[in-house]
Amino acid sequence: MSLNGDLVGEYLAYLRVEKGLRPLSCEAYQRDLLQFAEFLESENSTLSAATQAQVAGFLAHLNTHGVESRSAARKLSCLRGFYRWLLMDKRIQRDPTLNLDSPSAWKVLPKSLAQSEVTEMLDHSALAADHPQADALALRDRAILELLYASGLRVSELTGLNVADLSLEAGRVLVRGKGDKERIVPLGRAASDAIEKYLAKGRPSLQSKGRAAGKLFLSTRGEPLTRQWIWHLVKSTGTHASPHMLRHSCATHMVEHGADLRTVQTLLGHADIATTQVYTHLALGRLKAVHRQHHPRATRIAETDK
Repeated sequence: MSLNGDLVGEYLAYLRVEKGLRPLSCEAYQRDLLQFAEFLESENSTLSAATQAQVAGFLAHLNTHGVESRSAARKLSCLRGFYRWLLMDKRIQRDPTLNLDSPSAWKVLPKSLAQSEVTEMLDHSALAADHPQADALALRDRAILELLYASGLRVSELTGLNVADLSLEAGRVLVRGKGDKERIVPLGRAASDAIEKYLAKGRPSLQSKGRAAGKLFLSTRGEPLTRQWIWHLVKSTGTHASPHMLRHSCATHMVEHGADLRTVQTLLGHADIATTQVYTHLALGRLKAVHRQHHPRATRIAETDK
C-alpha cells in the first residue's frame, strides 16, 4: 500500500473506533481523501506534504469540473478533519486547510414540498392502507411515509430502526444517528397510528418469510429494507419528492408554524445549529410570498417597484 493509502487507512480506523462513524460515512471520507491524494500525485506531492496552495488548487479543480459547491464544501470539511488529526498526532507541522474559505454551500437551499403536496401524498397512501383488502405492503408503505415526514429521519436511520426502539404509548422512537448518537424523536398521532396498524396487521406476515426478527420495516422476503428501496418507494408516489426532501419538509413546516431552531436541531439530530439555520431562510421566503399575496400594501409596493 502507498504512503497515502497507509495514512487514509489509519485515519479511517480512527474514525470507526474513536469517533464511532458508520461504514457509509467512512466510505464517503475514503472517497474524498483518495480523490485529493490522486490530485496531489499529479502534482508530485503526498497527503502529508500538501500545502495550502495545493488544497486551494484542488477546490479550483473541483469547480472547473462542475462539482457543486455543497459537494466541494463537504470535501473540504473532510480534509479539515483529516489534517486536524495529523496535526494532533504530530505528523505535520502546519494545517494546510487553515484560512481557506469554504465554498458557498449555504447559497444552495434544500428543497422541500409544499404542505398541500405532502398532505396529498400521505392521504393517497392512507387511502390504500385503509382499504378493507389492504395488504401488508400498503400498511408498511403508509407507515414509512408517515414516519419520514413526522420525524424528519434520515433514510439510514429509518432502515436501522428496530421494533424495540418504539414507544407507541408515549408517541416516540429511539433513533441512532450519525456517529451512533442516540436521540428520542416524537412520532405524532398519524405516524403512531400507521405504525400500530402495520405492526398488528402487516408486519407479522412479512416477518414469517425471513429471519430479520428485530427490524421494524421488512421486505416481501422478510429482510430489512435497503436505503435504495426507501428512495424507490418515495419516488413511486408520483411526486418529485425524495426521502431527504421529506426530511427538509418536516423541518421547514415546523419552522413556518413557529418551532424554535433548537427544537428542530434536536429533532433532526444536527450536531451544529448552523446546519439548522438554513430553514429560517426557507421559511422567510415563504413568509414573504404570503405577505406579497395577501397584504394590501405589499401588492402596491410590488407594483411601484416594476
